[in-house]
Amino acid sequence: MQPIILNEPFRAVFYAPFYVAEARGFFAAQGVEVRRDTAGDPNKAADNLLSGAADIAWSGPMRPMLLRDRDPACPLRSFCAVVMKDPFLLVGRGARPGFALADLPALRFGTVSEVPTPWWCLQDDLRQAGIDPATLNRVADRSMAQNIAAVLEGSLDVAQVFEPHAALAEARGGAVWHRAADRGPSAYTAFYATQARIAERGPEFAAMIRAMAAALEVVNTAPPAEIAATIAPMFADVPLAALTAALARYQSLALWSATPHFPRAAFDQLQRAMRSAGIIKGAPAFESCVDEAIVTRAMGR
Repeated sequence: MQPIILNEPFRAVFYAPFYVAEARGFFAAQGVEVRRDTAGDPNKAADNLLSGAADIAWSGPMRPMLLRDRDPACPLRSFCAVVMKDPFLLVGRGARPGFALADLPALRFGTVSEVPTPWWCLQDDLRQAGIDPATLNRVADRSMAQNIAAVLEGSLDVAQVFEPHAALAEARGGAVWHRAADRGPSAYTAFYATQARIAERGPEFAAMIRAMAAALEVVNTAPPAEIAATIAPMFADVPLAALTAALARYQSLALWSATPHFPRAAFDQLQRAMRSAGIIKGAPAFESCVDEAIVTRAMGR
């Protein structure tokens, strides 16, 4: 049997369940050989799936939704829920008790440039709160690292980042002002593949789903220091204390799905955000973008 080629879009702490599954041998224990390649770009991962260069990838369910909105014949399907809350945080210099999104228009604000979903979701939160996103004094073309540096030196007031940027900033006087995960369900990460590949390698994908169920149990229940020790080789440039703090925050936010089953509410939130941002025009159906049947087969329920 040929190894499964799995594309990682880029390295991120909120992807911890995938690294746990690999590091603890959960894929191998299910009888499947998985070779992880880093695409380095979410677009590249999708291209690799469509070209056949990769069998499966993990990424935001926004990808099948976006491509299906453009082409109803798009063969990509998401399955196996992993990150079902928004992992992004707003970080400022020093504590700001009582911070609310309504404060943002008066602040110099740096948003994420590396990936689009966090801004799509945040702009929808602003609209839901009656705030026009166009009124923000927003820097949109810098990296998270550049924005955090600007916050700490005082040329920005607040930055939108994921971990470990927040934990590293806290060690230098920064503070988390807002946690997007408090919004509730939000579809951020799952496996995805083409329908043809799901049919061709279904038993192996089912084995990977069972491995991910074991990994989700670990990240949701194990001490953060234990999880950090497991995935530390993936984050050689991050101090162990910061990695542990980052994982502890995500665990406390219940960022990771309890099971591989895909919550419809998380899909609906993401779709609403994409529509309000003008990224999609239609409303691709949950059933056309998400393959729940393979999860049911894999888990036996």
